Amino acid sequence: MRSVRSLFLIAIAIAGVFAIAVPAQSGSIDNQVYHKIRGLTYYNTFDYITWQVNGSTVTLNGKTITLGTKDEAARAVKDIPGVTRVINNIQELPPSSFDDQIRREALRQFESRGPGQYFGWPNPDVHVIVENGRITLEGYVARKADSDTLNILANGIPGVFEVTNNLKVGEKPRA
Repeated sequence: MRSVRSLFLIAIAIAGVFAIAVPAQSGSIDNQVYHKIRGLTYYNTFDYITWQVNGSTVTLNGKTITLGTKDEAARAVKDIPGVTRVINNIQELPPSSFDDQIRREALRQFESRGPGQYFGWPNPDVHVIVENGRITLEGYVARKADSDTLNILANGIPGVFEVTNNLKVGEKPRA
């Protein structure tokens, strides 16, 4: 009877280890994707990539202006242990001198008249996506006042048709 009880306790302990290991691996993959994306060669203020981890599959989303960043992101994530499939839905924005002018002016305004600390290189906290004269602000700021200031400045840039402010206020969820 004692050996049956011992075997039963061992079986429960093993099952518990496996139950904990699966979510931990998913969290580990998520953390590794975060670091791989932030470490991309040309990932900058004007690119924004998000992802979802579902088991061993990673789905990449977002927009980038830097040619090659989409493919580099997929290659980097595919090399993570435990990832068996990468779905790459990142959109490469077409070259546009009009949008480039808005990008330059936005960054100049944000760094000189606004809270410029969010635009540090190589890993900015705020990303500015410009597409067909429309600005989308993505990322994290520490205070609502910073989000409001960036929104007002973006709306004042000549040639901008629309501003979407998706900035989240508070601490970034990842380290």
